[in-house]
Amino acid sequence: MIKFPHLFSPLQIRSVTIPNRILSTGHDTDLGRHGLPGEELIAYQRARAKGGAGLIIVQVVGVHDTARYTSEVLMGTSDDCIPHFKRLFHSIKAEGTRAFVQLFHPGRELLSRRNGVAQPAYSASWSPTERFRIVPRALAMDEVSEIVECYGATARRMAEAGADGVEVVASHGYLPAQFLSPTVNHREDKYGGSFENRLRFMRDIVASVRRQAPSELIVGTRISSNDYDADGFTDADTVSICSALGADFDYFNVIAGTSASSSGAVHIAPPMTVENAYLAPFARRLKQTISKPVFVAGRINQPQDAEKIIAQGAADMCGMTRAMICDPTMPLKAREGRTEDIRACIACNQVCIGHAQLGLSISCIQYPESGRELAFGTRPHTGNPRRVMVVGGGPAGMKAAAVAAEIGHEVTLYESSKRLGGQVHLAQLLPHRSEFGGLVTNLSRELELSGAAVRLNCPVTADVIAAARPDVVIIATGSVPQMPWFEQGGGNHAVLAEQVISGEAKTGGRVVIYDWLADWIGVGVAEKLASEGVHVRLAVNGVCAAASIQNYVRDSAIACLHRFGVETLPFMRLYGAEGTTVYFLHTASQESVVLEDVDTLVVAAANRPVDELAASVRKLGIEVHLVGDALTPRTAEEAVFEGLNVATQLDSRQSAGGTHE
Repeated sequence: MIKFPHLFSPLQIRSVTIPNRILSTGHDTDLGRHGLPGEELIAYQRARAKGGAGLIIVQVVGVHDTARYTSEVLMGTSDDCIPHFKRLFHSIKAEGTRAFVQLFHPGRELLSRRNGVAQPAYSASWSPTERFRIVPRALAMDEVSEIVECYGATARRMAEAGADGVEVVASHGYLPAQFLSPTVNHREDKYGGSFENRLRFMRDIVASVRRQAPSELIVGTRISSNDYDADGFTDADTVSICSALGADFDYFNVIAGTSASSSGAVHIAPPMTVENAYLAPFARRLKQTISKPVFVAGRINQPQDAEKIIAQGAADMCGMTRAMICDPTMPLKAREGRTEDIRACIACNQVCIGHAQLGLSISCIQYPESGRELAFGTRPHTGNPRRVMVVGGGPAGMKAAAVAAEIGHEVTLYESSKRLGGQVHLAQLLPHRSEFGGLVTNLSRELELSGAAVRLNCPVTADVIAAARPDVVIIATGSVPQMPWFEQGGGNHAVLAEQVISGEAKTGGRVVIYDWLADWIGVGVAEKLASEGVHVRLAVNGVCAAASIQNYVRDSAIACLHRFGVETLPFMRLYGAEGTTVYFLHTASQESVVLEDVDTLVVAAANRPVDELAASVRKLGIEVHLVGDALTPRTAEEAVFEGLNVATQLDSRQSAGGTHE
């Protein structure tokens, strides 16, 4: 019996049967090359199709030369692209999964540069955009007609390549949304003014697609339910738009937010501060209003949540995109009832949307195999099993041990404390970060399934290693907090952020946080203390609070601090504290900044690696590898990736007494 019967029921749209209700929505992967899908993107999407997704909507395809919003955006402007997309769609459909593709023009939401020069941006009107500070040029009537025709031509090419459907991207403030918006569209011709006129661009796009593409091609749209911006669309606006366009589209795919503002952009890939499945109520409202299928996304990362949405009639399909970035086989595991084996997304945004925004290929903090399928997609069983000792049970050690054991090595992981997880246990204690603890839950299950032996409360010394006589030692002993040097006079109270998080140290009622890291720790401690009634000033050694982390996570954190009245001071370098006074240097002006009336100085600074054991292992002539913070303190992303990388290369590194860092 199928555990989630509604989720794994088929859905018929026109002549196409989608085998289940799990959807991978269109999302940037940065795996395209020269505007075309290549081997990396094909391998990435094939993995999700093999993993059981019912429908994959391939990432945006530019319909016109002015739609090149990144250097690696896929383009559908020439018939030369057809054979490349054909290989991609075939690889998806060969696994029984249906394949749609997004038709895209960003309008004014354009950051791409060619030869180092900013491109001109185009929109419905002259309407400068706040977030990227882009000033677009209003499209002339002949340019509007040209772009409309290009939507149809691109749809025809995608259909020839084998796509089952196309999706017009009208979400997140992109060009169709700019025509729909009365605050952006100030045209006085047939495309502006009245509600009906503002709908015309969308209707003309659909007409162009229907005219040029085969009649059986499914044509849907993705649209934001709410822009979460004071000047943007509300739920009621979007219901009205979808109701008016109900006869034009075959389905409506609901998301939220807009690229045009900081508050709206957070909802493009909502972080863990946002409630799970938070858009399901809107999807239900829309579904009750229109007669077409409704898809919904927005932090749906567990099959039980998706099953509930489908069973209650709130939507017809559930976008579970990050859930399948984190675990491509999530649908198969859910169908087989193996929910405890699912690697659940924690919405950290660090390596999925975070990588895409850095121009890097997509991956996952918990599953670095994502986006790297050609390198790590399979794990051939070793023909030369080795005895592997992993020292340290944080994310790096857990991943290394699990992968090495899965490959067939004889692995024992030693952890000096009573539990696995390392610094993740601290991270999950901060406000809105409890889901981060899922990293330990998921890696623990991987470790259990791999068959690796785990020994807790077992500190490792050189004598322990000599007695065990392993072939390889992987040192994953992590790092420890380190108070940086600064001038300290009498009477000051300085503690480390980790001591505050763990409850080891208490603060007074007036706190200054020195945040050298500019990541989630400083803003997290600031919110924690402010929520407890403490007066907090956050002195950041960076251009803004949380400058080092993904911008949707950053902006959510900054919004919280603003609501709590936390004062933030950027460009601060700590150089002294005495009594109730803390002294800083403004790193840009090189002038001093003095903060008075401080009861407690909380310091979030660089950790020190715990790597002393490496020298002892070298003396024993045993192959040794350092991974994660033991190599040098960074984030969980690097720790998990290095654990994977070292474990998969153990066969190729068999050299007597070799040392690899």
